[in-house]
Amino acid sequence: MDTRPFVERHALWSDAQACAADRLISRLDDGEFDTVRFSFPDQHGILRGKTLVAREARRLLRSGVGFTSTMYAKDTSHRSVFSVFTPEGGLGIDGIAGTANTILVGDPTTFRALPWAPRTGWLLCDAYLPDGRPVPFATRSILARAVGELAARGWQLLTGLEVEFHVFRLIDPRLAASDAGQPGAPVEIELLTQGYQYLTELRFDAVDTLMQLLRETCEQLELPISSLEIEFGPSQFELTFAPQTASAAADAMLLFRSAVKQVCTRHGYHATFMCRPRIPNVVSSGWHLHQSLTTLPAAGREHGTNLFMPKSADNPLSPLGMHYLGGLLTHAGAATPFGTPTINGYKRFQANSLAPDRACWARDNRGAMARVLGGHEDRATRIENRVGEPAANPYLYFASQIFSGLDGIDRQIDPGESADNPYASPARALPATLFAALNELERDAVLRERFGGAFVDYFIRLKQAEIARHESEVSEWEQREYFNLL
Repeated sequence: MDTRPFVERHALWSDAQACAADRLISRLDDGEFDTVRFSFPDQHGILRGKTLVAREARRLLRSGVGFTSTMYAKDTSHRSVFSVFTPEGGLGIDGIAGTANTILVGDPTTFRALPWAPRTGWLLCDAYLPDGRPVPFATRSILARAVGELAARGWQLLTGLEVEFHVFRLIDPRLAASDAGQPGAPVEIELLTQGYQYLTELRFDAVDTLMQLLRETCEQLELPISSLEIEFGPSQFELTFAPQTASAAADAMLLFRSAVKQVCTRHGYHATFMCRPRIPNVVSSGWHLHQSLTTLPAAGREHGTNLFMPKSADNPLSPLGMHYLGGLLTHAGAATPFGTPTINGYKRFQANSLAPDRACWARDNRGAMARVLGGHEDRATRIENRVGEPAANPYLYFASQIFSGLDGIDRQIDPGESADNPYASPARALPATLFAALNELERDAVLRERFGGAFVDYFIRLKQAEIARHESEVSEWEQREYFNLL
């Protein structure tokens, strides 16, 4: 019987991870931390996990932490969509019936000391089955596979993030017994800004305390923020990030969202990455994903050569870049559930709203789904996909871009002409609802093959359960419209 620790038995760490683990153990042995959070990104991009005291964190770092498999069965209300006590745990996976444990293995290179939680460390984890296989629904491993496909061609995806979100002053956390539920009652809030003074210094200064709190938190977490901005809507903000590789950016987005929510709560605020909160005069929040393919960097260099940069001033992108763009547009509808995975997010797709409503591209036009920036001799040449909402799971969002773009390159798909008037373009409309988007995903043979048919079916079932719960509710609109009249 092999008695080696789980990580060694299944060769799960690279040399860099093994070295990072040694450094972490030294810090634990020195008594720097009391607890360590082992956190795992679930199917919705929400962090779940366990907090271990320091001695247990040291003991289990190489052995892995048991984690109930029922977590992969949860929808956004934390209800189990699948019958977890049936054979194969309702998920079609051998060995997890009865909510048996899977194994969380920390990635030591992601370790952080949480600045808002004294003497607390944090590790981002990957999920494995007891036999060492990755859990097939673990989304971080899906992106790793997509990144591996690029690397096999000598390429990498470089990404820059623009993330919009809302922060309110917390008035009532709604913790009465009657407020409990799945989900519980929404908190009561008030605005920090009235909105519409887009990018004004006066508005920024009015919330400078919050902005400095967010800046300090991000810098302490080594997140590469570039700017902090006042967005257009009431209590709406935007942070942008310097370019990173896809895997690093996905990890950063996950930690950023969780950190913002936790830090804001500790200081009397409520932060939400919900696309369109139900407040008067609201403006929807988006997540704009800047992306370019580069060659893998040579030793000692941070980035490689930009493969989207055209050789002529007459062209917006290189031929490879145009084909990648063609792939994004061809699979736009089917990829939309990964960039906009909530029912609420589809309320953002409206004409003349700075959000896209059809699968078109244009040079430096914020009305198009794909905004092409840069050009001849510009090493920052890139595509900005404006379809995403800030609640998206970053691993699935990025993977959908890689898989779509690679299909465009392999089949040399022509993206067509630039849509200089995007909201009047004859291009195909984006799905208007999550239900319609899931139907497109179900029919897309390329994304089904790249993500894996079992994962696509699993994802669709989770989201269909969310839709079914939504449609079974009597809305306030229905009550107002019909209760007195009929």
